[in-house]
Amino acid sequence: MTTPAVSRRDILVLSRIPGVGPARLRSLISHFDGTAAVLQASPGELLKAEGVDRRTALSIVSYLRHGIPPAATQFANDQLRSMERAGGRFLTFWDAEYPEHLKRIYDPPPFLFVIGSLIPRDAAAIALVGTRNPTAYGLRVAERFAMDLAAKGITIVSGLARGIDTVAHRAALKAGGRTVAVIGSGINTIYPTENSDLAHRLAANGALMSEFIMGAKPDATNFPQRNRIISGMSLGTVVVETGVEGGAMITARLALDQNREVFAVPSPLSPGGRSGTNLLIREGNASLVESVEDILQELAPKLKGLVPDLPLRPQSPLPPLTLFEQKLIDVLDDHPQHIDIVAEHSGFTTAEALVHLLSLEFKGVARQLPGKLFLKG
Repeated sequence: MTTPAVSRRDILVLSRIPGVGPARLRSLISHFDGTAAVLQASPGELLKAEGVDRRTALSIVSYLRHGIPPAATQFANDQLRSMERAGGRFLTFWDAEYPEHLKRIYDPPPFLFVIGSLIPRDAAAIALVGTRNPTAYGLRVAERFAMDLAAKGITIVSGLARGIDTVAHRAALKAGGRTVAVIGSGINTIYPTENSDLAHRLAANGALMSEFIMGAKPDATNFPQRNRIISGMSLGTVVVETGVEGGAMITARLALDQNREVFAVPSPLSPGGRSGTNLLIREGNASLVESVEDILQELAPKLKGLVPDLPLRPQSPLPPLTLFEQKLIDVLDDHPQHIDIVAEHSGFTTAEALVHLLSLEFKGVARQLPGKLFLKG
């Protein structure tokens, strides 16, 4: 599959067309293998792109009926100039630097404004989020977790907000690690303003990024939207301290929707209100963690090859096996194999192999998948 030829100016122009949101923009560019062909397409051709209905196709053609409107060209040029003045770059969904984990969520942004760099090592990323009004306990835990994770080579992702986010970024830098801040405004509009210096420092050891256009204000509606990027580019999300209706709870729910791991640090009981982290744990939506080792053990299979010297979860010893069962265990591995292959390699008939595999399933050391496929359990 070829990489679409995407013009920065054209993608910004297309993003201004009524009815062309992020999902349709990705669909159009992928279908037409670039931005140029989208600008020239007829309504009939546009309808062939996934998710594009007749109303949207007509809107695109109407918008471009006399060529690209001067106002759209001016908008795109102003955006690019503003981005360059801020020292930023324009990263599209089709660029190699675009975070691979983020590509796999339901609604990845078609483009990002970035100051700093995203590197392959950032595939080992964990989000650390929490309240804007932390207790001394929350601050202490956030700093310890962020420093310990960063020292292990994990990239810390957060949102540059006051409180837990700020501590997470600072602690990652203090540990000499990498950190990425995903913000709910333009990358030239840092919020809160007191984190401007932190934003510049973390961009030198990671990245500051946003899907919002240059100059975009930190409107309240932007933050839930940006939270999906925080969880989406991370293997897991750690919630340190939050109320039951805090923004970190939105990030946790988004992580669950994205099939990512969620971890929660239990909060001490207090008369002042309910704990969001305790609620996540109680409802079974997050794993209770008391140390960084708990997180790394849970994510070890996904971090394999990305981070050295992980504290792997100890393997439980095998229960006593018969000679026949041992022959089958020697054949099985972590990749599903058809019963006929297992029988052939172990020297049994298919019927004999099935009998002993059933025994191994009862002992919890083998698993059967649909299609008579077997693997170690």
